[in-house]
Amino acid sequence: MKKVCLVLEGGSQRGIYTAGVLDAFLDENINVDAIIGVSAGALFGVNYPSKQPGRAIRYNVENIKNKNYISISSLIRTGNVVNKDFCFNKLLYETDPFDFETFNKSPIKYYVTVTNIETGKAEYIEIKDSEKDMEYLRASGSMPLLSQIVEINGKKYLDGGVADSIPLKKAQELGYDKIIVVTTRPKNYVKKKYKMLPFKIKYKNYKNFVKALENRHINYNKTTKYIREEELKNNIFVIRPSRIVKVSKLEKNPDRIKEQYNLGYFDTMNRINELKEYIKE
Repeated sequence: MKKVCLVLEGGSQRGIYTAGVLDAFLDENINVDAIIGVSAGALFGVNYPSKQPGRAIRYNVENIKNKNYISISSLIRTGNVVNKDFCFNKLLYETDPFDFETFNKSPIKYYVTVTNIETGKAEYIEIKDSEKDMEYLRASGSMPLLSQIVEINGKKYLDGGVADSIPLKKAQELGYDKIIVVTTRPKNYVKKKYKMLPFKIKYKNYKNFVKALENRHINYNKTTKYIREEELKNNIFVIRPSRIVKVSKLEKNPDRIKEQYNLGYFDTMNRINELKEYIKE
């Protein structure tokens, strides 16, 4: 039997598009064998193995204006724009509880992409116990300049998207036959180079990480070109936004969040028969 892998790009609040895609998957009983998530893709993607459709859009809309969720206020107070205590404690256990048990019992292999800031390379961590391994998820979504470095077992990590924004090649390396890639940018998007000075100052002791940031746009654009080539060969199935919704990193407009989520859901439903055919070929 052919094995199916789902690759999820990040994109901070833009990543709510992916939540819409995955809720459509749950509604249509689309099954996969593995997921490789990056940043927001990893954080929103956990609700698929835990079988909690609607959870990501619900807690985002309900908390979008909460200064203890994602805010400059949190960045000033804690050093993390994504508030650690609220998002990885209160939200998970009280506000909108995550189903750790269902996730852990799921047969889906779940990989989180992180960037080791000392090597500047991507690492792909399999999450076997979602409660114990939650720090890897937090590390994957910890944006440079807007987050503190996350240290786990003596290693220092930040946003997985710095080293590998869309880990298609990792999915291929792992030997999956059918690969579904969910991106959060339109087909012809071209990433531009960062203004590097703030990064060079902030991460002056991590030269490899600075180099990865400096080359991120080059690697990203190479990856999206490769994705288009593989898509033309029918080697992969790609779901991407059919139009642009202006969602900022720290979006505070719940209507835009809902619009982005709905776009992900409807883009998927519009191609659901194609997807089912691709999987069973």
